[in-house]
Amino acid sequence: MKDIKPVIKSDEEILKEHAEERTRCTVYTRVMGYHRPVETFNAGKQGEFEERAHFEEPGHCCACDSILK
Repeated sequence: MKDIKPVIKSDEEILKEHAEERTRCTVYTRVMGYHRPVETFNAGKQGEFEERAHFEEPGHCCACDSILK
């Protein structure tokens, strides 16, 4: 039986190998009650989106917690 050695690759190597299989992902966010793709924002609004702070309320991991109790 042959010894099997794990192959350890960096993220960059993996991305290069699969570059032709990758597709661009469209990210949506809610603005003024509407879901809009971030790529259509002007430069200022895209900057605001990048600076936005994401948080989780302590003790809550899911919006359906109150329904399940």
